[in-house]
Amino acid sequence: MRERKEEEMQSGNLTAMIDVVFQIIIFFVVSTNLQNTIDERIKLAISPHAKPVTGKDPREIKIDVDSNGNISIARTRMSAAMLGLIVKKAVADYGADTPIVLRGDQNTKHSAMKAAMDACTDAKLWKIKFSVLKEKGK
Repeated sequence: MRERKEEEMQSGNLTAMIDVVFQIIIFFVVSTNLQNTIDERIKLAISPHAKPVTGKDPREIKIDVDSNGNISIARTRMSAAMLGLIVKKAVADYGADTPIVLRGDQNTKHSAMKAAMDACTDAKLWKIKFSVLKEKGK
């Protein structure tokens, strides 16, 4: 009789533990993939007097505006209204000092950049950094 109870205790159900392990793996795959998603099709303007970036903030949101005026985050296209919702959510989660980096193609019209900036200011974010190249080819 005693042997059965010990066998039952040793052979527990591992389904819950396997589910947790898979969720952790999925989390790391998704979060790692999102950190390095810069759109190489965006050709940044050159500014020889720009200050280099000294540190990175993990809360930073990089917004790309391509030459056609399409707005995207991590290569995911969206409207200015959707961008506004995402930025408002970030402000609610991280506060009004959430860093924003706006990457506009050198051939982007000002109206497209203004739409992205307006979405940020509607969410009460006033400090927006613009990404440029200091030297050609770097």
